[in-house]
Amino acid sequence: MSKRFDAIVVGAGQAGPALAVRLASAGMQTALIERNLFGGTCVNTGCIPTKTLVASARVAHVARGAAPYGVDIDGAVSVDMRRVKARKDAVVEASRNGVESWLRGTPNVSVIRGHARFAGPKRLAVDGEHYEAERIFLNVGARPSAPPIAGLSEVPNLTSSTMMDVDFLPQHLVVIGGSYIGLEFAQMYRRFGARVSVVEMAPRIIPREDPEVSDAIRGVLEKEGVEIHTGAQCISVRKDGAGIALGVACEGEAPAIRGSHLLVAAGRRPNTDDLALDAAGIETDAQGYIPVNDALETRVPGVYALGDVNRRGAFTHTSYNDYEIVAANLLDGTNRKVSERIPVYALFVDPPLGRVGATEAEVRKSGRPALVARMPMSRVGRARERGETAGFMKAVVDAQTEKILGAAIFGIEGDEAIHVFIEAMNAGLPYTAIQRAVAIHPTVAELLPTLLERLKPLE
Repeated sequence: MSKRFDAIVVGAGQAGPALAVRLASAGMQTALIERNLFGGTCVNTGCIPTKTLVASARVAHVARGAAPYGVDIDGAVSVDMRRVKARKDAVVEASRNGVESWLRGTPNVSVIRGHARFAGPKRLAVDGEHYEAERIFLNVGARPSAPPIAGLSEVPNLTSSTMMDVDFLPQHLVVIGGSYIGLEFAQMYRRFGARVSVVEMAPRIIPREDPEVSDAIRGVLEKEGVEIHTGAQCISVRKDGAGIALGVACEGEAPAIRGSHLLVAAGRRPNTDDLALDAAGIETDAQGYIPVNDALETRVPGVYALGDVNRRGAFTHTSYNDYEIVAANLLDGTNRKVSERIPVYALFVDPPLGRVGATEAEVRKSGRPALVARMPMSRVGRARERGETAGFMKAVVDAQTEKILGAAIFGIEGDEAIHVFIEAMNAGLPYTAIQRAVAIHPTVAELLPTLLERLKPLE
């Protein structure tokens, strides 16, 4: 005997709770099924805990560099990692409990704890109980994965998830993966006081970005003492006494990178392998992602995939936007499409990188006539006042339509200032709407009109 609902949401990540509440508020009897922690990756092992740790690391960094600002700190700056972790845990617990309380306190929402698996196209089994609904929404997220690395299975290693349990300072943290997750942890632990080495297989870190962005971020990290090794085509790892030794050469006897602890931050995989999707007729691609259409519906009508599992975005904000698209289409009679979404994201090293739209390299590859402008952060009054002038800002514009194609701001408050470009692009405004605006002084965003005055043709 199955219990029937109007809708079932599987997973309490970023899209799931908001969607369940919205459906319930529309009068639908809605079940939300969660097998582990409310809030998903963002709340428990991603955005919220890592940014909390970043905040602690920044305080230590600022304290060490206080003297040039006329502030004297008696004695050496020390970091108590147990207290750092305790603060992080408290922030995470409050967020997680908030999500669960919200759901349990919402009329028409039934919270079910357990592991959901399909028992038919519109039927789920959870610990021997069966539930049916005409609409089912999958928001089950992703987890860390590791590329094939010789010797990795024989060596203790950490992931971005298990790093959340660390309450000590590694003597020498070796990070495999020079992209967004790996670089954030690298800078963070260097500021806590650990020696840190980053190993990246590509010729440069964060290779999806333009080379000048990669170079600028590398320069900031190396200035702080992070050791970066790129072009490591053949990575192997082995035990080395109480620590690990990492080989980075395909041939010959290149010196190994020796460390006390290893963090593997080189990929993620969707949590779709234990949902019994075949029982519902739902297919996945070779990597386990669920194909969806522009409305985020799978090939089985009435079954939707939101968030990390659909390969249409791997961020908290894209997952939440998936919810917004689905809810608007089902409840508001709109025809919103995921393909209309402009890519936006940030890298939360310090200073941060804010990004929207296409890179300069992508625009060049398209062959379209375009304009580009660059300006160093040293021109920004806010940056000079703070003594944080590293980085630059850049924008690429369509030469014919004057529409903004993409922008990058690597520098102080770049993750906030980038929203000027984001809103203009979503509104379909020409770059002149920003260029002619009067901005508040002294801020970072006030230099965006000045930046756009420097536009010149791509060479």
